[in-house]
This record gives sequence, structure tokens and C-alpha cells, in this order.
Amino acid sequence: QVQLVESGGGLVQAGGSLTLSCAPSGGSVSSYAMGWFRQGPGKEREFVARIMRYGSNIIYSDSAKGRFTISRDNAKNTVNLQMNSLKPEDTAVYYCAADYNSVNPTTRPRFWGQGTQVTVSS
Repeated sequence: QVQLVESGGGLVQAGGSLTLSCAPSGGSVSSYAMGWFRQGPGKEREFVARIMRYGSNIIYSDSAKGRFTISRDNAKNTVNLQMNSLKPEDTAVYYCAADYNSVNPTTRPRFWGQGTQVTVSS
């Protein structure tokens, strides 16, 4: 059973940047499809980005496209979400997720982290 540990959240001004990291405790990041979801205040959890096991087939939500970059660092055993040009509407709890085969926008991955808060001030 893999446990996902997120880090890197915080408070940032609009237009700023943050990088979130997710480390799978008890497993190798290269063994899973990994993704990020978020849940804003009063909203449902939504898909942000995912990267498949072999680093290809990356997809983003429309809101993340062009501003966020998901990447895998096998040496550090992490998956990262670089977030640029942040907007107040990006304020949310960001969750790392993983599954053995695929992480997709409309299905629920098998493993979840506890979440890390990102707050973007205007």
C-alpha cells in the first residue's frame, strides 16, 4: 500500500509561482501513473494534471494548460507540479493521486495524499 505525501503548498500573490511535490512512501514513483487534483472552497474535487508511468501522455485541465507543468523526478522519487501565473481561482487544496495503470480526469485513482493548501491572494 503506497502512501502519498505532498509538500510545497503555501500562500502566494497572484502572478506568482509554486511547486508542489509528491513522494510515494513505500513505493517508486516510476511504478505508478501519477496525477494532481484540487478542491477549491465550496467546489467539487477536479482534475488538474496527470503523467503516465513512463513519462509520456501528459494531460492537463483547461485551467492548468499553459501555466502548470507536471513532471516526474525518478532520482528524487517525486512527481512535481510547477504552477506559474497563479490566479486567486487556483486557491484550493491540491491532492496527489496515483494508480497502477492510469490516472484519468473522470475516474477515481486508487491512492490519494492528504492534500496541501495553496492560497493565491489578489
